[in-house]
Amino acid sequence: MKTTLLIMAAGIGSRFGTGIKQLEPVDDNNHIIMDYSVHDAIEAGFNHIVFIIRKDIEKEFKEVIGNRIENICKAHEVTVDYAFQNINDIPESLPEGRTKPWGTGQAVLSAKRVIDSPFIVINADDYYGKDGFSAVHEYLINGGKSCMAGFVLKNTLSDNGGVTRGICKMDAENNLTEVIETKNIVKTSKGAEVNGVAIDTESLVSMNMWGLTPEFLDVLEKGFTEFFEKDVPENPLQAEYLIPIFIGELVKQGKMSVKVLKSNDTWYGMTYKEDVADVRESFGKMLEKGLYQEDLFSDL
Repeated sequence: MKTTLLIMAAGIGSRFGTGIKQLEPVDDNNHIIMDYSVHDAIEAGFNHIVFIIRKDIEKEFKEVIGNRIENICKAHEVTVDYAFQNINDIPESLPEGRTKPWGTGQAVLSAKRVIDSPFIVINADDYYGKDGFSAVHEYLINGGKSCMAGFVLKNTLSDNGGVTRGICKMDAENNLTEVIETKNIVKTSKGAEVNGVAIDTESLVSMNMWGLTPEFLDVLEKGFTEFFEKDVPENPLQAEYLIPIFIGELVKQGKMSVKVLKSNDTWYGMTYKEDVADVRESFGKMLEKGLYQEDLFSDL
């Protein structure tokens, strides 16, 4: 069965080189976080990869990442496509002065023409671990329609400052009922707190790892038109069409059911510059334990 890994990478800067966090090596072999995500997705069974990028960085992206990944994928019978996020690819005319991208909802919509199978969507610069990919893939190939990987809050915190997380509320069957965006969650010696108030570190949070189907893209497209009718006129320069918010609204309205699949893996990202050293150290430990090979894709 065909299943797709959709990687949102349009946020990578147009200048490739130092300072681009998605391109920061996390091991001694110059692998980046995206390499590990591709590895874990292929290992889980995904056999089609779509990179969402901007057209203006296509050449550099392929030189630094795309061509290398394509060669690896060919060896494992995995196909690769590209989708291009464009600020002008909208239902109406571009508001005067608008330079801000339209958000993750539009990013995913940009890949509609190349997606014809159940898919998982992730951020390019986040490490999710193996659990999430395996759980989402199994759910999708067994007929599941919509799901998300829920990460344990304590496994997603930074030692270097506060973070924003979408804390999930669920019913008895682990169906999502609400995502509460919680800002400035700070790690403490006892766990975590928000504005001095302790917070349950065993809570599950959304890290933008969604399992969806092509049918959802039709709903997303309709929602984008409504977004331009309602939200953009109120805030034409800053309004964003975001996947978590859109799905959250559908869930609240009873128009969508999303299964929350718990992942016990530690999430890694580079929210702060100081996170880079911590992330490299963590990948070093995973390599020592044999979770990955030095020659990353050699075990597939």
